Amino acid sequence: MDIRETLRLIHQVDWTDKRPGLARIRELMARLGDPQDKLRFVHIAGTNGKGSTAAMLAAILQSAGYKTGLFTSPYITRFNERMRVNGAMITDETLIELTESIRPHLVELSEAPTEFEMITAVAFLYFFKQQCDVVVLEAGLGGRLDSTNVIGAPEAVILTAIGLDHTELLGDTIEKIAMEKAAIIKAGTSVVLSDQSETVLRIVQKKCEAVCASLTVTDPSRLTLNAVDGDGLSFDYKRRKALHLRLSGAYQMQNAAAALDAADILAQKGFSITGEAIRDGLDRVTWPGRFEVLKRAPLVILDGAHNPNGMAALSQSLRLYFPGKKITFVMGALKDKDYQSMIGTIAPLAKRCITVQPQNARALSSQALKRAIQAVFSGEVMDAGDVKSGLDTMAQLCGKDDVVCVCGSLYMVSEVRAYFGKTE
Repeated sequence: MDIRETLRLIHQVDWTDKRPGLARIRELMARLGDPQDKLRFVHIAGTNGKGSTAAMLAAILQSAGYKTGLFTSPYITRFNERMRVNGAMITDETLIELTESIRPHLVELSEAPTEFEMITAVAFLYFFKQQCDVVVLEAGLGGRLDSTNVIGAPEAVILTAIGLDHTELLGDTIEKIAMEKAAIIKAGTSVVLSDQSETVLRIVQKKCEAVCASLTVTDPSRLTLNAVDGDGLSFDYKRRKALHLRLSGAYQMQNAAAALDAADILAQKGFSITGEAIRDGLDRVTWPGRFEVLKRAPLVILDGAHNPNGMAALSQSLRLYFPGKKITFVMGALKDKDYQSMIGTIAPLAKRCITVQPQNARALSSQALKRAIQAVFSGEVMDAGDVKSGLDTMAQLCGKDDVVCVCGSLYMVSEVRAYFGKTE
């Protein structure tokens, strides 16, 4: 197989008519010798902030000298981004080889795996063959029935911000979603919970008590923002002072707090993580599409916020970085997201809005998004159609002193970055 045939095989199986569950992934991993049982993990779930938090902790562990695997989703530019070892993506050749080794087992399974189960199996096999010391593992969807939950008790669990998203699969209340996410907590695990609602806290506490897991809740009262600039932000957390994070966006401090608390837990478990490793890891971590500056004059910021919690965090950062400034928004959304709430969050900050349609079968039309924005925003709203046309329109309308924010869907991130020459 070449890389195109390999990706075609991986992507050919979808969720259609497949009941969520762990039976398929367990059977597949057993046929592969259960490589996941020979690895150490930090398991991360949540609605927002999973990817950034995972990237921070992986960078810290790498700086500490550990061969570190990182599994995230979705990818931005290349499928290979999902699986990294010490920051380097899996090569096409290795991806082909591992997929070929799994292929014969597929016909012997009681039921064919889903796409994400196949991806998870490739990742576990890859990290095992790479002899990773530790793997930072991001759950794909939910937690309880997510294929990553086939692992045993991890070294630590991190639960990032939990909100309403994927309600058709995870439940239509915060309580139901929190229970799905908290189900990755296993007996004796050490858990870090990003500070959030009392509802989520109670559910996580109850789960931890039931399985004798320890719980650390991040402490925002001990989180201080010192400075923000074009190169990221400087902050203090607990005993650590003047940490520098290359990622921008005020919400990244909350993610960093979770990563730092997890690093402390790992240190207590015998990992050798120095203060220097923590500083170095945070200082060099990158994560595209999260309050990412793509251009200056006008200043263009790209953020993958695609649900109400994410948009609220984005709004907070825009207010912090540009107090009193009105923003030009280029926005697209999926029709199964709560885009009305998202619009309501950013409308007070808007100078004008340009609507676009992401390249996805679930995309909301740019016309429908325009109508939804006009229902709550009295300013200028333009329907640009596709993403490129929206960015062309933005370039024509905005002067060098304008601030532009492109947001609303992760499915726009790759195309927007490519428009500005960002293809890495």
